[in-house]
Amino acid sequence: MEQVRAMLQPLMSATGAEFIPAEAAQLGDITLQIGAEVLGAVRLPALHGALDRVIESVERELGGKLKELSRDRKQVAIRLFDERGAFMLRRAVEDIADAMGVSRITVYNYLNALHR
Repeated sequence: MEQVRAMLQPLMSATGAEFIPAEAAQLGDITLQIGAEVLGAVRLPALHGALDRVIESVERELGGKLKELSRDRKQVAIRLFDERGAFMLRRAVEDIADAMGVSRITVYNYLNALHR
C-alpha cells in the first residue's frame, strides 16, 4: 500500500489531488484497485484554485518563477498552459500575464504565434 501511495505522490502533488483510504472513498473519487482488492482512492481537487495549481506546475517544470523566465521560456510556458487547457478558465489570460510580468497583449501575441 505504501509503495502505491509513494508511486502516486508526484502525480498527486502536481495535480493537487489527495490519497484517500479505501474505507473513506466517496462517489466521484477515483478507485485504485488491483484485481478485486481496493487499495484506496484518489480525490481530485475542486476547480477553485485550478489555475494557481497549473501555474505552479509550469513553474516547477520550467525551473523558475514565470516572471524570471526568458522570453523564449515564457513562450514555452504559454504553450504548456494552452496544452493543459488553462486558457479555458475565466480570467486566465489576465492572471497568467500578471504572473509572467507581461501585458495581456503579450500573452495573446504568444498564443497567436503558437496557433499559426
